[in-house]
Amino acid sequence: MTVNAPRPHRPSATEDLPPKSPAGTGSGAAWHARVDCGREVGAGFLVSPREVLTCAHVVRDGQHSSVEVTFPHATGLGPVAARIVTDGGWAGGDLDPGDLAVLELAHEVPLTPVEFAAPDEGYGEPPPRLLLHGFPDRYDEGTVAEYRITAAGRLRDEWVQLEAWTGHGQPVAPGFSGAAVVLAATGRAVGMVTSATGERGARMLPAAVLARYVPRLAELVPAPGFGPAATSALRGLLADVVRTGAPCVPDQLYAEAVDPVTGPPLPPGGFRSLWDVLWYLLFEVADPAAPGRFARRLADLVDDPDLRFALHRWAGTAPRGTAPAAPVDPSAPDWSPIVVELERSGAGGGQYLAEVSAYRDGHRRLVGSRTLSKRELSRYVAERVDSAFRELPHGAPVLIAFVLPRRSLNEPVAQWPRGADDPSPLGCLYPLVVMDRDRRRQGSLQHALRRKWHQLDGRAGTELVRVECGSTEDQGRLTVRLFDDGHVMAFTAPPKSPRMRQLFTAGLNGSVPVMLWPRTGCDGRHGADGPCTGGTFLDELRAYLAGLPPSEIPLRVRALRKDVYLSGDLAGHWARDLTLLWEDPRCFPEPSGHAASPVR
Repeated sequence: MTVNAPRPHRPSATEDLPPKSPAGTGSGAAWHARVDCGREVGAGFLVSPREVLTCAHVVRDGQHSSVEVTFPHATGLGPVAARIVTDGGWAGGDLDPGDLAVLELAHEVPLTPVEFAAPDEGYGEPPPRLLLHGFPDRYDEGTVAEYRITAAGRLRDEWVQLEAWTGHGQPVAPGFSGAAVVLAATGRAVGMVTSATGERGARMLPAAVLARYVPRLAELVPAPGFGPAATSALRGLLADVVRTGAPCVPDQLYAEAVDPVTGPPLPPGGFRSLWDVLWYLLFEVADPAAPGRFARRLADLVDDPDLRFALHRWAGTAPRGTAPAAPVDPSAPDWSPIVVELERSGAGGGQYLAEVSAYRDGHRRLVGSRTLSKRELSRYVAERVDSAFRELPHGAPVLIAFVLPRRSLNEPVAQWPRGADDPSPLGCLYPLVVMDRDRRRQGSLQHALRRKWHQLDGRAGTELVRVECGSTEDQGRLTVRLFDDGHVMAFTAPPKSPRMRQLFTAGLNGSVPVMLWPRTGCDGRHGADGPCTGGTFLDELRAYLAGLPPSEIPLRVRALRKDVYLSGDLAGHWARDLTLLWEDPRCFPEPSGHAASPVR
């Protein structure tokens, strides 16, 4: 049953009031309010200079009767008219959820609003003493009941059960609905009374549940690991995302925000809105890094660059969690990689799943993931690569690595522009390499690559394994030969023809860590005595890389691409379309597949 009943009159009985507590404490704070609506009398509490929170059933007749709010502990402040501005969707029954309403006062009042406690402060062993300031019959200025929480669990994911502190004293009675439940020790609120349950029991909406119904209250209720300013900022950004109409699926965003191994599963019924997801991450998920993941995933779904930047900036200040970093090989080169993974999607013809990540401190930090058509890839990648730089240490040496399907390794990704308004090729601005997606997922080849790099560490030069356009070497034998001795391979032509694809596959299976080729090259039609442009390419490349350690090849190739681009001789230069496959597994955590399914 609710704890408000119609009362025809309000006789004064000030002589029966208990002594007031000092101003600002739980039982005598000025923010305690009495709410009158028609024949209903209930309690409430000030949450802002012009807003009072109470139960919806206290003001159920607010559309037909005036609502009046009085602050009995504010000397000289008379009744203030109010109107209902927000409710929790209460349907009218004693057990219906959402029994709360926000009242807007006719004017601001010069009182300090309530202060909320952290969600777990109302619990403990022994349980803390709680005070409820209500307005039962004959107590116009209110009286205090003492209660405690019986158990931490919520009833129907809504209420917390209260029981009387002692077997005597003031019980919850008509007039207590809407009363703040406050800690006797601090005066901070932990919830709001909604109903009585028997002679010595009551139900309370916890503060976190109040915030679920009234999102701006989340700025007042301390979320674990987040201050009011951080919560307010993210809530505002969330509202901006909703206004943009970004294609957000709440259940999917939740799944991508929680830890895939230790995170709680999707709650029954899922989520109705983005706010429901954010509220759940703030108050129900014991992982302070989850809201940051949520913000970064939202950033990927919006097209507005300013909003995307703001979300990434918020995520950058959010806690990172306590997961240990992956072990770092002390011999690994000092790269800070940005990895772009492209994969054909099953969502439709010509669709690709693009994921952009930054690697820092042994962790992979997903920056963006979206399914796109091929013509949209370069612009999307440029935007997310730009965002990935915010995840890297200041001044760190950057390596951009494209992880591509084998059939796409010849794509001109080094020539993709840096941005929509900047046609500068990425490969001329940063060291840029490609890696074979299939090899990245094979444990035996990754192990062999690590072994190769330990052999290469400390070498002062690079020796090429030349693959000429007329090579007839058997693929299997070449793989076996390269497995022990092959470190750097160079081809006269891209892996397009069946023969070149076989030789190229031999290099990948032979765990060759560095492979170079021209995107266009000798097609073998020059005859036995004709000049071979592929041979010229190999000669020039050998001279250019002579005396260079393999670990420095990405930097040297970047300088070469820059020289070719600035020379203006894009058609005649021997390195005009040079592609570099370079893979040192020590630079990256173990690959674990895409963060999202290619089918979307």
